[in-house]
Amino acid sequence: MSLLTEYKDIFAWSYKKMPRLDPKVEVNKLIEAGFIREVKYPTWIANIVPVRKKNRQLHVCVDFRDLNNACPKDEFSLPITEIMVDATTGHEALSFMDGSSGYNQIRMTLSDEEMTAFRTPKGIYCYKVMPFGLKNVGATYQRAMEKVFDDMLHKYVECYVDDLVVKSKRRQDHLKDLKVMSYRLRKYQLRMNPLKYAFGVTSGKFLGFIGRLAYIRRFISNLAGRCQPFQKLKRKGEKFVWDEACQNAFDNIKKYLLNSLVLGASIPGKPLILYIAAQERSLGVLLAQEKEKGKERALYYLSRTLVGAEVN
Repeated sequence: MSLLTEYKDIFAWSYKKMPRLDPKVEVNKLIEAGFIREVKYPTWIANIVPVRKKNRQLHVCVDFRDLNNACPKDEFSLPITEIMVDATTGHEALSFMDGSSGYNQIRMTLSDEEMTAFRTPKGIYCYKVMPFGLKNVGATYQRAMEKVFDDMLHKYVECYVDDLVVKSKRRQDHLKDLKVMSYRLRKYQLRMNPLKYAFGVTSGKFLGFIGRLAYIRRFISNLAGRCQPFQKLKRKGEKFVWDEACQNAFDNIKKYLLNSLVLGASIPGKPLILYIAAQERSLGVLLAQEKEKGKERALYYLSRTLVGAEVN
């Protein structure tokens, strides 16, 4: 508790630092937070779109599709989720935190601000900070975090965009590791969301659904192929109809997970065996190793769905 009190300034407690967005007052809150400014003669202009969040509050987003189409892609790589999840295992204490309006904590280059112009009931405004919805915000944020936590990453800190976890092999070291992390956050004036903070736990939610999927898919042979009936449900504008094929696929995956199939650890010095299987709409890979003469043990499964011209 004393640590949290000492570093309470790294959390965004006020609405100015963590705006709860209501369409009627949103523009005023963004102005008060210092996130946007008025602009008169923009070369680009976008419209706002209200989106309802999980907590039922409305989040007003800007439709940056035209701007995104004109922007080159930043190829800075995000961390591999499977490696991130693995990196948090075997630790006695974990603390999970989430950036408060994370992207908004990075300033836009002055010459690029007016590119983000959008219409509002009060006139035309542009962002002074990096907004949600731009093509390269994820890559930009990840690059910034890797510079901020460069000497800590993969030792006692893991970072996937605005998801952070502090990990300690020994519980008695956790307060020390948290203090170093908190000092770094304060140094760079980064703010965390106090409503998404889990302190000193043995397990927790990291990367949300992406993390859970990354964790289980290594255990399931050709998961992408098994999930094919669900693909149509994910298409934009597609009516959600849970039919018999979806239920059968869901039951099949549950049945597979109930079997006592255990992945083995690689034994140094023994050759690895790679199996590749291709189906009409998916690819699957199995990495295995000979356990005993004539017997093999699965080490890792990977699979993905074929898209676009890959299906032909």
